[in-house]
Amino acid sequence: MYQPATLTGSEGGVFGDADADVVKSVSVMEGDSVTLHVNTVDIQRDDLIMCGYQSSLKTFLVRINREANTVSVNADVHDGMFRDRLQVDVQTGSLTITNITTQHSGLYQLIISGKEKNFNGFKVTVYARLPVPVISREYTQPSQSSESVLLCSVMNVTHVSLSWYKGKSLLSSISVSDLNIRLSLPLEVEYHDTNTYICVIKNPITNQTTHLDIEHVYHKCSDCGCCCNGPEPVIRLVISAVVGVATVAVLVYDIRSRKVQTSASDLH
Repeated sequence: MYQPATLTGSEGGVFGDADADVVKSVSVMEGDSVTLHVNTVDIQRDDLIMCGYQSSLKTFLVRINREANTVSVNADVHDGMFRDRLQVDVQTGSLTITNITTQHSGLYQLIISGKEKNFNGFKVTVYARLPVPVISREYTQPSQSSESVLLCSVMNVTHVSLSWYKGKSLLSSISVSDLNIRLSLPLEVEYHDTNTYICVIKNPITNQTTHLDIEHVYHKCSDCGCCCNGPEPVIRLVISAVVGVATVAVLVYDIRSRKVQTSASDLH
């Protein structure tokens, strides 16, 4: 009779049932290790244990012959992406993938072939390491208030949510499933605001946070002059240019007027 597979993981692997009778789901961070194994009660002394990946179940990664006490690892399949990453326990039939990457996400199947044939499926999802969110000042509102728009941004992320918190209260959130070049979330805040604001990026198994230092963000933007994106720096540039042109025009007019007066005096 079929017995559900059990899972173990290392360095923070998180596991849950996708379908307890067919497939086990596995979530793990990139760079960690994960171990897939069957219940030892399923394994007989003369069983042959095989592991396949994705749809290529005829091209097995691993074959364990318990009767002969031998292990064959075919790490060169799938463009060699499993090379130097597989560890096999001939006694328990477990398969460990070390230093796992997002490429290794997918369906794995451990097949125990003997008097009875048991199938143990595992859906592995590998999440990339999360970047630390970056907070920057976008622009000051056109009014005379001290309110500004701050942006919390992350680059090249997928399957994450980005959120602003005021203390422990969620203010706003945005999610992305596909790869995004830049994910940003705005926050309107005043310079003298003393509340605690936190920007959080998270996936199903981990998160990264950045606390807002309002004074630091304001001063950083002031120091860099026009580095902030928004209308205020542009308006300042336009005004400066207009004033400069007007000043030059006045000087030119004054010089010409003096020349005309000098010429008239010489004639008299």
